[in-house]
Amino acid sequence: MAVDRPESEHRAWIAQVTEDPLEPDLPICDPHHHLWLDRGHTGWPYTLDDLHADTGAGHNVVQTVFLECHAEYRRTGPRHLRPVGETEFVVGLAEQSAESGGAEITGIMGNADLALGEAVEEVLAAHEEAGRGRFRGVRYICAQDDHPPLAMGTSAPMDDEQYRAGVQTVGRLGYTYDAMVYHPQLPELVEVARACPGTPIVVDHLGGVLGTGPYRDRRDEILAQWRASMTDLAACPNTYLKVGGIGMPMMGFRWDKQDVPPNSEELAAPWIEPIQWVIETFGPDRAMFESNFPVDKRGTGYVVLWNAFKRIAEAYSPDEKRELFHDTAARAYRLQALA
Repeated sequence: MAVDRPESEHRAWIAQVTEDPLEPDLPICDPHHHLWLDRGHTGWPYTLDDLHADTGAGHNVVQTVFLECHAEYRRTGPRHLRPVGETEFVVGLAEQSAESGGAEITGIMGNADLALGEAVEEVLAAHEEAGRGRFRGVRYICAQDDHPPLAMGTSAPMDDEQYRAGVQTVGRLGYTYDAMVYHPQLPELVEVARACPGTPIVVDHLGGVLGTGPYRDRRDEILAQWRASMTDLAACPNTYLKVGGIGMPMMGFRWDKQDVPPNSEELAAPWIEPIQWVIETFGPDRAMFESNFPVDKRGTGYVVLWNAFKRIAEAYSPDEKRELFHDTAARAYRLQALA
């Protein structure tokens, strides 16, 4: 991932826009963030201290879910078990978070090669042991595109029988599957959801709406295709949707290229209509706002991002907001419910 500024300059750029948190008492489960000690996907580390600086900046973030990001894999041993090193890394930080008084990392989504089919059970068992009660499932990224900046690692095609057997095994063992695809691939994901009805499938980042490279200046056309696919996906009762990713350049808005980052009104403006539409399509009980930090930090600050989500959700009832900001995520990942 290209980075426009060194970390210190980026922090100064983000700090140009400050806002008081809207609805500061509204409980939030942030169901999608990362941690890494190296350059990661942004060009600088993102540690537990960094996470707590963001989650503790004013919004009422009570718990979070870590999403795999290829951090701290084992360097030796069987290749298919090396991703377990990430869970071993994160569980220690999660236990620290529980004692910190800040937002607690209550769920860990690891990585496993679902192309192993039913044999992925061995990897899931290793994650479960390493996770000490916090392991909740896996993300296996299927996002693929010919545009080089959108390139991802090699993955099995979604019509592969072994891959689908892997997805089914995740559900059979009581775990959740996070799916990251790009919007042109959504019809394939619909078929996966239909073929694996016993597996809860959480669709990342609004289904990967692309707006860069060959997708630039085609937003109306792309959103029409996206709406058709999301309607089919929402008809699968085992699916959930993560509402976020709007700070990423791949979505087509180059907030990171601006001299001053967007405020929450500017960030929300191009997304109010499509996000409200997709929430109505899935229902608040199957949609959850996500930060995707620190990846979305490339375009906005944490307080501003959640303010944008709260502006988008302004018309919803208190019960619907509770679903969108906390309870849907807690159900999808089998986390502690609010009192």
